[in-house]
Amino acid sequence: MSRTIREPARDVPIADEVDVLSVGGSATGVFAAVAAARLGMRAAVIERQGFFGGTATAGLVAIWHGLRDTAGRREVIGGLTREVIERLRARDAVDERPDHFVLNTEELKIELDRLVIDAGVQPFLNTWYAGAVAEDGRPVAAIIQDKSGRRAVRARCFIDASGDGDLIRDLGLTAEKWDDLQPPTTCARFSGLQAALARAPGLSIENAVFNEATGDRLPLGFLWSANLPGVGDAVMVAGTRVPGADCSEADQLTRAEIEGRRQVRVIHDALRERLPEGRSIGLDALPATIGVRETRHARCLHRITESELLGGVRFPDAIANGTYRVDVHHSDKPGLTFRYLDGRETYHVPGRLSVEGRWREPTGEDPTFYQVPYRCLVPRGACNVLVAGRLIDADRGAYGALRVMVNCNQFGEAAGTAAALSLQAGTDVASVDAQSLRRALAAAGAVVI
Repeated sequence: MSRTIREPARDVPIADEVDVLSVGGSATGVFAAVAAARLGMRAAVIERQGFFGGTATAGLVAIWHGLRDTAGRREVIGGLTREVIERLRARDAVDERPDHFVLNTEELKIELDRLVIDAGVQPFLNTWYAGAVAEDGRPVAAIIQDKSGRRAVRARCFIDASGDGDLIRDLGLTAEKWDDLQPPTTCARFSGLQAALARAPGLSIENAVFNEATGDRLPLGFLWSANLPGVGDAVMVAGTRVPGADCSEADQLTRAEIEGRRQVRVIHDALRERLPEGRSIGLDALPATIGVRETRHARCLHRITESELLGGVRFPDAIANGTYRVDVHHSDKPGLTFRYLDGRETYHVPGRLSVEGRWREPTGEDPTFYQVPYRCLVPRGACNVLVAGRLIDADRGAYGALRVMVNCNQFGEAAGTAAALSLQAGTDVASVDAQSLRRALAAAGAVVI
């Protein structure tokens, strides 16, 4: 029996014609479309969920990391990230901590809607990207599938903010997967957990969860949590991990979703059993999708290295700044490794003493932030396609730092700005003038150093 079915050819109606199309509606993808629209482009964004925000909203990951350098002397991240934080602050929907922000991600969904509509971006929600169309070697349209059927969106420039590189894969642009992908995590939201912890002073969520009772039912990874603003006593907990899952492959994604939820139940049971009056702890919410750390990596005009990042190398075409530490979740052993700009290194496994060391010897002065060049967003051989978000071209160590949302947000904003500049100048994306790009980002409120 044949393992294929031939689908009849058909004419696909055009849903819209735009200048810039963002494939993926995380904050990264939204920021790309909004940045382009604010520069006069007709922009659109397609998103498979019924709301924008990606990992923050669909994945329940309620943390955006800090905007200041590690010395706390100056803000190094601004732009749309800062704008959205201020929008949420006006709703009492964000808590600011010394090195991060905790978001009410339900409010974030609405703010991203407002951002899109206010900018005049055409939204396509509950919409799957299904393929790409090229003419004379140049991408001209994306095929989408939604409740109206199979349609197409024509565009002059494309931004792949899908996370998994679906667009660049279909266009034949160079991408790769590493053998040992960082495992994905299913987050969960619990009610009654704060009250239970208050009755058990000295007992952390991590110590309650990882113990002899959970054993091999819960892989040893890393657990963190956040008390959410404006959501009663709700606590978001991230403590699962699914090793060996390549979530860019459909069957593996299905298995990872189910396994992640199984592990959430193990965590829930452990909390109910180990904490005083733990039976009052309720499973309040599960994510719409598992939180994926890593799948494909685009090959771009530059691959930023861990040594460049941790060395604080300055780039003439820098379009983003960051401070988040190198954070590599291991797939072949328990726990994770942190590396910091000041040379420290920590290997952490729940239930064990952390192993402290150094990845380099102390120096007289440490960098307090790092930079990312525009070239890391330009796929090799691309004429009108950019990547953003976790598709950034980085080696393993640098990627461990760059994949977090406040960094990805900046990549989206830069990609949308660059797409607009390339269309205004009539050039390919690789030929965008770096200084013009940096000026445009600064004029829009980004921190350009």
